[in-house]
Amino acid sequence: MSASRTTVTTIRNALSAAGRAPSLHNIQPWRWVLDADELRLYLDRSRVLPSDRGGREAVIGCGAALDHLRVAIAAAGMNAIIERLPNPNNPDHLASIQFTPMSYVTDGHRLRAEAIWARHSDRLPLNPPSNWAAFEPVLRSRIKEYEVQLDVLPESARARLAQASQLTESLRLYDSAYHAELHRWAVPFASSEGIPYDALTSATETQRVDVGRRFPTPHHAERRAQISEDRSMVAVLSTTTDTRVDALAAGEELSAVLLECTMAGLSTCPLTHLTEVQVARDIVETLLGTVTLPQVLVRIGTAPVAEDIAPRTPRRPLDDVLTVLDG
Repeated sequence: MSASRTTVTTIRNALSAAGRAPSLHNIQPWRWVLDADELRLYLDRSRVLPSDRGGREAVIGCGAALDHLRVAIAAAGMNAIIERLPNPNNPDHLASIQFTPMSYVTDGHRLRAEAIWARHSDRLPLNPPSNWAAFEPVLRSRIKEYEVQLDVLPESARARLAQASQLTESLRLYDSAYHAELHRWAVPFASSEGIPYDALTSATETQRVDVGRRFPTPHHAERRAQISEDRSMVAVLSTTTDTRVDALAAGEELSAVLLECTMAGLSTCPLTHLTEVQVARDIVETLLGTVTLPQVLVRIGTAPVAEDIAPRTPRRPLDDVLTVLDG
């Protein structure tokens, strides 16, 4: 049975919110198909970057979009019933989703959905996260349904983590294909994809963030000069294996972490460059002290209160990523 016009509109609105999910260089590698009363999520292989061998990071982005969808649809009064990797013959078919009515929409559902539109990746230096001791138990209670390990690195690990971050840059210093990729997605003009220049850090700002990917540096006035060095804390999301299911789950938990932090007034920035180079990934694993595979890291901190709100990074039009099949 085909979904009603009202349901289709609700799903489209939720997919617009899902499109706000973070992805590597804002490539937005997801493709949605609405077929009767079922929504399907696919990895768009045409948007997997050459440096992302196997598409692991693209799948993480799709996982974040899947969780954003679940959050948005819940605020609209619907449960998302998700079957992950439903087709063993098509690993790019990441999920099939059906919807059922919810009995009640809480303020929590609405606030989390609103956080989707407030969240952005903050690459500038940050102050330490405020009230972390009180917030961390709340965060862990919210993400316990996700089968991904969350670790918070101690301050004593920061120097080694910064070394690993620098090591990734050194190993790629002469990788022309990688640098061409960065320049391709660091967008100096209006676009619905990629990272706009105002979201990148200048040379002096970059020097004050010791754990971060190095992008082409724009020329603009220095921001947050009052923060002499980044003092964010770093959380690591890890899995026990390295399958496509693990990458999808890591993306779903990444979404949950980012939205909970946003609701608490904290700024965040996902980091994947430390898991792209094996030697750096090994260092992060060593810092964790467990036999796990780091999938994505997140800087969490506090931005100055009086600062102007950053403009939203643009996204692709919904009709570019959604196909609606006739019933």
